[in-house]
Amino acid sequence: MLKAMMRAALVAALCCAPLSVAAAQEITVRGRLARTVEAGGWVIGAAKQKYLVINASKWKDESWFRAGVMVEATGRVRPDVVTTQMEGTPFEASTLRPAAAATEPEAGDGAAAPQQQAMMPGTTRVVVTGDATARAKPDTALVTVAVVTQAQTALAAQQENARKTDAVVRAVRDAAGAGAEVETSGYNLQPQYVYRQNEAPTIQGYQARNAVNVTLSDLARVGGVIDAATGAGANNVENLSFTLRNDKATRGAALADATRDALAKAQTVAQALGGRVVRVVEVEEMGAQRPVPVYRAVDTMSRVAGAAAPQTPVEIGTLDIHSQVTLVVEITTGQ
Repeated sequence: MLKAMMRAALVAALCCAPLSVAAAQEITVRGRLARTVEAGGWVIGAAKQKYLVINASKWKDESWFRAGVMVEATGRVRPDVVTTQMEGTPFEASTLRPAAAATEPEAGDGAAAPQQQAMMPGTTRVVVTGDATARAKPDTALVTVAVVTQAQTALAAQQENARKTDAVVRAVRDAAGAGAEVETSGYNLQPQYVYRQNEAPTIQGYQARNAVNVTLSDLARVGGVIDAATGAGANNVENLSFTLRNDKATRGAALADATRDALAKAQTVAQALGGRVVRVVEVEEMGAQRPVPVYRAVDTMSRVAGAAAPQTPVEIGTLDIHSQVTLVVEITTGQ
């Protein structure tokens, strides 16, 4: 019996081994280095996708390590790694070195991209990167309020929470107006323990919590929604943020400004060398940051306490959208 179990375990291990090897198989990627929105991050812009180099700090002190440089990296994809912005496929490099810009095959396909254009006589090539940030007013608000109730029994806490949450939902629907999205989420019911030294924890009651999410485009109603929610029984304002649903025009403006910034840098370099920009050989968008929600803190203590007060003031502010473009240009040097 024991021998049979050992044979079965051995067969299972052998069957699983190829999967582990395949998961850890190294690939080679080629592309240009670019900074990420997250501070200190770097990506390799390959032909078909971007690879977020999670250990780029190993090479950051190399003289060639800078934005726009063509590099070749060998390593493996790390699907288990998650970052805030997720600006590319997480990639752990075992080797990273500068590469010729003539070919740029996609990772793992073994096929070379079209050959780079031949240089014009009397010119040299420079790589420049342009950055730009466009600002826009948010068009959407996201408000999350919660009802928290406590009672001696789980049923009592649940029933009181259900009654108050229903009142909050009806109140915020009226305050948010037509077109607003209202939904409940994050329901939780759990015992409340008392801890004493050298004694087992004891239950002294139960707490129920239910959150209500409100998404609205009429930003003038945000303060009224908060007031309506707290007046109806919500005792926790968990989130207030603003975002931009339709960001196409703003991202386009940031991209255009980044391109102009890169071209201006190329012209500055050419003029400093006594020459001019002859042509743009290659253009690569290194990525545009989607607007990060702007969060606002809300003081609801006086609302919950029932004190008479004017509508909750809300300052909306602006959102920043960042874009980066790399150009390969040919310039004359005046020599």
